[in-house]
Amino acid sequence: MAEARKVIITCAVTGAIHTPSMSPYLPVTPQEIADAAVGAAEAGAAIVHLHARDPVTGKPDQSPEGFGRFLPLIKQRSDVVVNLTTGGGLGMTVEQRVAPAATFKPEVASLNMGSMNFGIFPMLGRFKEFRHDWERPYLENSRDHVFKNTFKDIEYILKTCAGNGTRFEFECYDTAHLYNLAHFLDRKLVEPPLFVQTVFGILGGIGTHPEDVLHMKRTADRLFGDAYRWSVLGAGRAQMPIAAMAAAMGGNVRVGLEDSLWIGPGKLAASNAEQVKKVRQILEGLGLEIATPAEARAILALKGGDAVAF
Repeated sequence: MAEARKVIITCAVTGAIHTPSMSPYLPVTPQEIADAAVGAAEAGAAIVHLHARDPVTGKPDQSPEGFGRFLPLIKQRSDVVVNLTTGGGLGMTVEQRVAPAATFKPEVASLNMGSMNFGIFPMLGRFKEFRHDWERPYLENSRDHVFKNTFKDIEYILKTCAGNGTRFEFECYDTAHLYNLAHFLDRKLVEPPLFVQTVFGILGGIGTHPEDVLHMKRTADRLFGDAYRWSVLGAGRAQMPIAAMAAAMGGNVRVGLEDSLWIGPGKLAASNAEQVKKVRQILEGLGLEIATPAEARAILALKGGDAVAF
């Protein structure tokens, strides 16, 4: 991009991939999610990407009520940009998935740009003991699960949120997803600047090789030119290497316990803030500056934290 480089750090604080038995540090309750979001913001994240969970079992919860328990707590304590998922958890309908964004009208909502195999069952090879009955079947069922986001589904989400002033983090797990986004841009159902989050390392999507990162960047450059802002997330052990590579190439970065439970080989991250601090060290070591929430709002043309419904 031609503008002065300020790198946006997004932190995805809990997600719907990892289960509570995998880490004692995974935020589950509304207070834990709020504290994690505020802690990530204080560490340098300009955006927090949020899912909700059942406070007792930790199971993904896409009800607006679940989000309503922590969104006001975050807003009272921080000016961080709030990004709500429309991906939800495995097996949810598109109507369920879009409900929190439709209800709370956030500045940003995530949007997966296509249907895909979404395999999280390999984690059964690392984690053997589970505290809750839902955890093992949830992982195992992903062997036969397709995350469904058809063109009709994507159009439904875009049109449902069209009057909200909500912009999107377009999550692209493979090059086809970039072409899907180009299709919606051609139809003028989305408008620049596009916030394109390229995702590496989910089984069913593109891998984590440096050539994969380069290929996604080259394809996005060709399709969108200067009409997009690029960000990356690497799953698991790829989190920090891909962040470093992309930052050196002009990208923004996403970290957080949704994407990786780890801070180093065999060492669980004790908080989302710990991952934000680590990636911030990498970025500042490259001579890059970290975007504040206000600067992220300007870069992404967001409506502002006073125009949300929470």
